[in-house]
Parts: sequence; C-alpha cells; structure tokens
Amino acid sequence: MPQRPDDSPEHASRRSFLQMIGITGMASGVRWSSAQAGAAHDQAHQHVARLDDAHSHVSIVVNGKPHELDVDNRTSLLDVLRNELQLTGTKKGCDHGQCGACTVHVNGRRINACLSLAAMHDGDEVTTIEGLGQPGSLHPMQQAFVDHDGYQCGYCTPGQIMSAVAVLHEKWGESDADLREAMSGNICRCGAYRNILAALKQVRRG
Repeated sequence: MPQRPDDSPEHASRRSFLQMIGITGMASGVRWSSAQAGAAHDQAHQHVARLDDAHSHVSIVVNGKPHELDVDNRTSLLDVLRNELQLTGTKKGCDHGQCGACTVHVNGRRINACLSLAAMHDGDEVTTIEGLGQPGSLHPMQQAFVDHDGYQCGYCTPGQIMSAVAVLHEKWGESDADLREAMSGNICRCGAYRNILAALKQVRRG
C-alpha cells in the first residue's frame, strides 16, 4: 500500500518534534504561571502586612480634652470618635459623605468625619455634638431645635445641629433659599426641613 503524505517518516518526525515542543512549552507555561501566581500571592501578603503595620500616633483635642492615639492609617475620624473615644453622638449614616449625619467641627470648620482619615488630624481640635452642649446647659442651636421640633427620628439631628452652628459663622445670605443651600449637605429622611430652618433662623437672628 502506498504511504500517505502524512505517514512518511519525514512527516512523522516533524509531527513528533512539534508535539514535543508543544508539551515542553505547556509545561514551561504551567511552571511560569505557578511561579507568577506564587509571587503575586506573596506580594499580596506583604502588602497586607504593611497595611496592618501602618499606624500613626496622633495628638488630638476632642471637645477640649487632649488624646494621644495610635490609629490605623486607614481608619476614618468618624470611626475613631465612635469606637475609640465612645463619642457616639456623631452618627454613621451613609459612610460616603452624602448624608451629613457625621458632621463635626475641625478647627472651627465643619467636615464630614466619615470622609476624613484620623491620621490626618494630628494637632487638630475637634468638636462633636457632645462638646456643643449638655442637658441643662444646651447650646442655643440645640435649644432652638427643641423649641421648633426640628427633629423626628433624631438620627440626623447631631449632624444637622453641627452644620447649623457652622452656618452661623459662614458667609451666607439672609434668604430662606440661602440657608437651605447652606444646609443642603445634611439630609433629613423624616423631612423636618421647615422646622430645622426655623431653628436656624431663630438663632441667627438672636
């Protein structure tokens, strides 16, 4: 029987050679992929280890009281206030800077504590709702919120009050629209905006 072209010894040798090359390349690829995966795994673990070891010493004054803290560089000011200092009046709402429930004052200016890392505030002075006033000695804004029923569920109220106090020292116009704009970063899911505005106007006039 005559040989088919692909049955010739020359073709068989070439086919065997190519098969051998393919198997060798596959093995090399497996070894390379395994090595690469191992290196990536080690690198990831090293990265996590570095993050776990990345702490900062922070000297911070909160509501007039000095604190010396060792904080994870990834921890927000909000979490330090709530979890480390037990100042739970500052609320965690959206945790994305959209609702204003975590508003505090840093060096006299309002910020969203959920968007600011605690490690950034070495040497700063922070005021939370607890430092604004206490039962029996309320801040005028706190009293105005009581007078005008400026809250319902109360969850957003600390942030609303902290923003309202900040507005007293900021350059905003006199109209209701100006004040609504000034308070627009604070969301009240209960919809008590009219009463909040009335409380702010009362203190502003006073």
